[in-house]
Order: sequence, then C-alpha cells, then structure tokens
Amino acid sequence: MQRRAKSQRNSFWKIGEICAILSLISKLIQSVLSFYFMADQVSRNLPLDRIRNIGIIAHIDAGKTTTTERILFYTGKTYKIGDIDEGNTQMDWMEQEKERGITIVSAATTAFWTHSQNPNDPYRINIIDTPGHVDFTAEVERSLRVLDGGITVLDAEEGVQSQSETVWRQADKYKVPRLCFVNKMDKLGADFLYTVSTIVDRLGANPAIMVLPIGAENSYVGNVDLLTRKSYVWGGDGLGAKYEVKDEVPEDMKEKVEEHRSKLIEKIAETDDVLLEKYLGGEEPTVDELKKALRAAVIAYKLVPIYAGTSLRNKGVQPLLDAVVDYLPSPDDLEEVKGKNPKTDVEEKRKLVTDEAFSGLAFKIQNDPHVGKLAYFRVYSGILQSGSYIYNSSKDKKERVGRILLMHANTREEVKEAYAGEIVAIVGLKETVTGDTLCDEAKPIILEKITFPEPVISLAIEPKTKSDQEKLGFSLKRLMEEDPTFVVKTNHETNQTIISGIGELQLEIMVDRMKREFNVEANVGAPQVAYKESISKMAEAEGKYIKQSGGRGQYGHCYLRVEPKPRGEGYEFVDAIKGGSIPAEFIKAVEKGVKETLDNGVLLGYPMVDVKVTCYDGSYHDVDSSEVAFKIAASQAVQAGTKKAGISVLEPIMKVEVTTPSEYMGEVMGDLSSKRAQIMGSEERNKATIILAQVPLSELSGYATQIRSLTQGRAHYYMEPSHYEEVPRNIIEQMVSKSTFTGRVE
Repeated sequence: MQRRAKSQRNSFWKIGEICAILSLISKLIQSVLSFYFMADQVSRNLPLDRIRNIGIIAHIDAGKTTTTERILFYTGKTYKIGDIDEGNTQMDWMEQEKERGITIVSAATTAFWTHSQNPNDPYRINIIDTPGHVDFTAEVERSLRVLDGGITVLDAEEGVQSQSETVWRQADKYKVPRLCFVNKMDKLGADFLYTVSTIVDRLGANPAIMVLPIGAENSYVGNVDLLTRKSYVWGGDGLGAKYEVKDEVPEDMKEKVEEHRSKLIEKIAETDDVLLEKYLGGEEPTVDELKKALRAAVIAYKLVPIYAGTSLRNKGVQPLLDAVVDYLPSPDDLEEVKGKNPKTDVEEKRKLVTDEAFSGLAFKIQNDPHVGKLAYFRVYSGILQSGSYIYNSSKDKKERVGRILLMHANTREEVKEAYAGEIVAIVGLKETVTGDTLCDEAKPIILEKITFPEPVISLAIEPKTKSDQEKLGFSLKRLMEEDPTFVVKTNHETNQTIISGIGELQLEIMVDRMKREFNVEANVGAPQVAYKESISKMAEAEGKYIKQSGGRGQYGHCYLRVEPKPRGEGYEFVDAIKGGSIPAEFIKAVEKGVKETLDNGVLLGYPMVDVKVTCYDGSYHDVDSSEVAFKIAASQAVQAGTKKAGISVLEPIMKVEVTTPSEYMGEVMGDLSSKRAQIMGSEERNKATIILAQVPLSELSGYATQIRSLTQGRAHYYMEPSHYEEVPRNIIEQMVSKSTFTGRVE
C-alpha cells in the first residue's frame, strides 16, 4: 500500500512538473506573439508615403498568382513558396481554385518590403491578387476601384492578350497607375521586345523599358538595369532569394543597353520641363533626378515602366518590388478623394490622411464560415475604430463595426483600429453591400460607385428535395451579396428560379459553392442566352381600363408615347402631363405598370431595354380611379405602343479570339462563318494564327469541344462579352414559332 501511495505521489509530481513546463512554454509563446503583434502594430503606423495599395492584374495563365506567391516569399510573409500545380498557394485558398488551378475570387494580403537601396525603411504593401478569367471580371473591377497602383503581368511569348486589354481598360477607367511585368521569360518563344511592341499597339500605352533581359528561354538568367547599368543575375539558389549584382554589362549587350538607355532617358526627360532643358543642353540628368521624374510621370499616367522576369523560376521579382516602392503612388501622392454630399448633392473632397473626417468604400462582401459576413473595406480618410458606429451614406443607415480584421487570403488578424490608406475587412455590418460608402455621420459623403457588366447567360435551377428548397433561397441571397454580376430572378410563368451571370464557368462555380458551402443539392437546366427586346421607331398608344361590377368600379386611362433610345442607355420614363389630366398620385402607378411590363417583355418575355416612355395625356374618375386601374391601363398602353413601334430582339455578341496552328486556319474560319460570325481580322504569332471575331453567344454552345475536334486538340479560344445586336428577322420568326410566351395579358 505504501509503495502504491508513493508511486501515485511520484506520478502527481511528474504531472505537476509537466504542467509547469507547459505553462512556461505557453507564457513564452504568448510573449513572443505579443512582441510580434506589437511590432506589427508599430509597422502598421507607417507614414502614408510608405504605404502602397496595389493589385496584380492580367490575362488568365499569365502568372498573377505565381508572381504574388513569390512576392509573399521574398517579403518574408510566407516561409515556403506556394505552387499552383501542388494546390498549396496562399492566395488561391478556395477548394474550387485548388482543383482547377485558377483564381476565382480576389484575395487581399499585406507584406512589408525594404528597398534594396535603402534597407532601413520598410514599406507596407497591401496586395490584391485578382482573377484572370473573364467570368470573374467583377472581382477585377471592384479591386481596381480601391487600389492606388497596379502590376500588369504579361506572358513573354503571347504578349498582350484579350483579357489583358480588358483589365487595362478597367484600370484606365479608375485612373490606376501601372507597371508591366513581362513574365515567363524562360518560356519557349519568349520575346521581350515583341511583348513591349504589343503594349504600344494594343494598349496604346507609352512604355518605359527599365530593364533588358540577359538571355531568353532556357538561357534567361537575369536583367540589366538601364538606369544604373547594373546586371542582376540569379544563380544557383533555387528559391531565387539571393542574386548577384554586377557593375558591368555583358559584353554582347553593351551597344543594345546604351541604345535603349538613351531612349529611356529621352522619354523621361520629355515629361519634365526642367529635365528636358538639361537634357537638350547636352547634360545627362542624374539617376535620382530620372527616378523622381519617372515617378511623377507614372502617377500622371504618362509612362508605364516595363520589367522582366520569370516568377515560376524565381527570377526578376525583387527589382519589381523595388519598382513598386519607387514609382507607384502612395495614398499621400493621390492627395484627395471626391464624392457627393447626399443631403446637398454638392461635390465633397476628403484628404487621404488620418486627421480628416472618416470615409471609405466597401468593395467586396464575403461570407466566411467562421466569422459570418465580411465587408472588405478601403479606408480613404480618418480612423475607423472597432466597436464604433458608422454611417452608411448610400443606404442612409447606421451600422455598428463589430470587429476589424487584417486579411491574409482566408486567414485573419484582429486589430482595434484601421487607418487612412489601409484595406481591411469589417465584421458586423448588416445592411452594407458592394459599392456602399461608410463615413462620419456629421460629414456625410457618397463616393463614386462601382459599375459592373450585365449578365449574358442564365440557367434554371430547382432544389432536389423539400429541405433543399428551404436552403436554396438563403444560399442564393448570400451568393448574390458576394458577386454583383450574379443575378437571381423568378420566372412567374413557369415558377422557375433563374440564375444569370457573365459566363458558364461562373454559374458552374456558383452551383458547386451552393453544394459545398450551403449543402444545397439542385437540378440545373441547360444554359440559356440572355436575350433582350427593344423597339425600332416611335409610336403612341392609349390604355383604358374600366370595370363596373356593382358598387365602386375601376377607372384608369392614359396615353403613352414610346421611343427608341441609343443602345445601352436603358429605360427612361417622362411625366409630361399638363393641366392635371392625370392626378400626380396616379403617375407613380402608371410608371410602375410601364416598368413591370417592360421587365417582363412583350414579344418573347425578355426584358425590354433602351426605351423612353412618355405619359402625355389621360383622364380619371373622381370616385372610381385607383392606382391598380392606372397600372393596368399603362400596361395595356405600353404593350400596344411597343407592338406598333416594331419590336426587335437583341442578343449578346461575344468577342472571340481563337489561337490555332496555321494549317487549321481555314477550317476554323469556315466554322466561325457558319455561326454568323463577323471575322475582324487575323495575325501571325510564333507559328500560330490568332483569329479575331465577333460571334453571337447563342451560336457558341459547346464550342470548346468543337474547336478541339476541328484542330486535333491544338487550338484554344477565349471569349468575353462585347455588345448587344439585333437578331436577324428570320431567326426571330423561328424563336416566336417555338415560344409558348403569349405576351403579358392583364
């Protein structure tokens, strides 16, 4: 017994020792973490001129995510380089992204970089990695709206591709200064100067070539910096963290370097009057003067610096980070943001500093399984505090800030405050959606909203079971909050739920997310093209609704004029009533009847667009007139008027780019012609032919399979929405004969 008691006491002592050791380790970890977060908090309080908010934008497969992963590794944000093929990247965190090897949602992160020339001053770089696929173009649009600068990644063999042009135009719209990174210099067929020529030809940009590559394809080892005449060579370190800086230029490149350096100096000097005078006087500006002038030129959208490298082979990324610091703007450079006062409609300005009144823009909503609804937010001015109340000026509502999070892809770090210039996520906002402005209620402002393209393709979706039916509405509402180009409607004639988007891939991903994230099983119909209706000429019509059935009757009477508007200008209602022939309280009912009828279509049930409707006359009854009667009368009048005006059907036209071996060019062109395509031209590029065409979306169903079988799997294509065009009359007649839609009858 004594031996057993002694043994138990020893066991208790051992357990006690273990607990003490564990407690000590826990305290040690906590102290290290508190030191780390304290250090991070200090680094968050960097001056505004040492903050960069940048986005990585490009065509699909140009290497955006790979470049971002290298940036995170070289800045010390991650200890291991993520690989798309292995599915272990930091930025592509969704299961669908890992499975498909593509970026679907934009991901935000923060890293710190010290310039190679000034290692004592850290810079904070807030990075958003965006998708390249056109189906997810909304992610690019909203990211560019809140960024101060961008890196456009280009494939050194392909040059500027279609989606590169699209994202470039999006960046132009928001006046985002850019750098270009010519990636994949190790790829077979890589041609740096050819890629630069496509930047001029297709983007209309003014490139400033900052480096010349040393070698190409298998022999690519690094770059020569034209301003400093130094060679940057990446050697045996497979991770690319170490590179050699040489003061001499390779012998066979000296003449070429001097030629391009002279052109670069001339281009920079042309943007600055003082430098130009110095340059024309025969005196060469110093490197510091050139860098200062180039920075001003980049911020003013006059020049685009061009760099080169290969992210996959870990070469050329560090000089790109130095260039981000040197040439892309800080919030301090942009000085102010403009908006409107919601109460007076007068233009307001906010300086991008912390001691200004608080303002910012919610640019993305994400539903997180752990913390709920996340609103990604750019703070433009002032300071946002956790637990405070803020004013949603877009909705005229107060919101409470639950928690503020710094995001690293799908991992989070909680902070107490967010400062001007930062990109954070807020937990706790109930009413806020993408594009809403949040501000100080005492100094309200509404910042410029974000515009998104309209859906062009739709499909019917129905739940498999009754339990799925209850969850379907909830899941679709959540997905609509996240993606403004994803639209859900109910077809009242068939009682079907219709989901619409930019492309088939987007809808496929949404259905997959419903299944994985919300456990909703659903049957999905075949994709349908989002047609629209319009009119071709002006017409007038009368609508009269009289119903007498004992007691109080119904009386509504109006005259409407319908007119076509230019393509893309939408719907407009004009109240031209004079003398009170229709009382003001019934005008809203007339407008509602018109709008509902146009939304539901007149000929084939597709929404009617680009129509101006004017209510210019009518009559009413003192007792029998009601809102319902005028709404029905308006519906009758607009149906009659649009039929007189000649209804046309509009279909989405896609911009298609087919890359095919030259020997299959004839077959591909012939196939496109059979699809009512308009061939816009073709060009030769590295033993391949690129065919540009505009093709109706309705003709492109299953085109991926067709193009592979036509070319033995050697061709590929890219498409994006271009515009809407009238459907030929013979095809409208076929559509009418097949349709069961009989128009809207009240």
